[in-house]
Amino acid sequence: MKLDPTSLRLFVRVAELGTITGAADAEFIATSAVSKRLSELEAHFSTPLLRRNNRGVELTPAGNALLHLSRGVLHNLEDLDLQMRDYTSGERGIVRIFANMSAITQYLPGETQSFFEKHPDIGVQLEEKVSPVITREIIANGADIGICAKLPHGYDLAELPYHTDELVLVTPLNHPLAHLEAIDFRQSLEHAYVGLHSSSAINLQLLKAASLANRPLRLRIQVTSYDALCLMVQAGLGIGVVPRGAIRQYVGGLQVRVLPIRDTWARRPLCIYVNSIDRMPMAARLFIDHLLESSGKTNSETALPEPSVHIRATPI
Repeated sequence: MKLDPTSLRLFVRVAELGTITGAADAEFIATSAVSKRLSELEAHFSTPLLRRNNRGVELTPAGNALLHLSRGVLHNLEDLDLQMRDYTSGERGIVRIFANMSAITQYLPGETQSFFEKHPDIGVQLEEKVSPVITREIIANGADIGICAKLPHGYDLAELPYHTDELVLVTPLNHPLAHLEAIDFRQSLEHAYVGLHSSSAINLQLLKAASLANRPLRLRIQVTSYDALCLMVQAGLGIGVVPRGAIRQYVGGLQVRVLPIRDTWARRPLCIYVNSIDRMPMAARLFIDHLLESSGKTNSETALPEPSVHIRATPI
């Protein structure tokens, strides 16, 4: 015999009620089944736990010790069950997110903070990755949620619209293009660029647009962040492309010009990617619902299907 919660619960009920028949009635189980469980417990511990008499049963010293210990074990098991149910309902848990630089610098700080206000017991593990890596990691279950630019990826992923980036051109104040109010990307290809790292979605988009224009993209230097790119542009090392929302936090103290890009690709959608909506952890589902609501994308087309379990409404 192996110890199990059912046998301990029956033993506690017999001890509390003083009779095997009373415990069997309370637990809706046959008296013989309760007796068998008690005999197995005594055989397991190799000691008598109960003394049977005309009035019912009395606990032996070993039985009294087991009663005390069993109550503690059963209480801990109930607490374990309640806490794990919190994870199932989404009240507790960890959400693993891979997001690109654009989402992290523009949208996720505020939206994650407001999520924590609603769900303080859910943690968020956020890592920055480039867009092509994010979709690959999501299909491999490396994270629960991916947030990145919408690009062809070839994976069978669920895709939900998030925000829309407006890409803009940043130039030094004394640059030949600085006097323009807006620009076609083709015009900028005569000048040297400060680019992001090679795998970034923006860098890939610029290379593609330059190829379609039958012109080379002259990358003088490449950096790994928007603030570094803006500082390089201010120093006169070239021009660069960044999301308008991301540059707001840098441009105030920089001597640069910001020009809208007229090309349609300069309005690029950011999307939320998950491997399977139906099999998402509930905490991740709650986080996605919050992101969709925060971005104004919650409607009949983007709403997630109803979960199969009841949701009890209870840092980057």
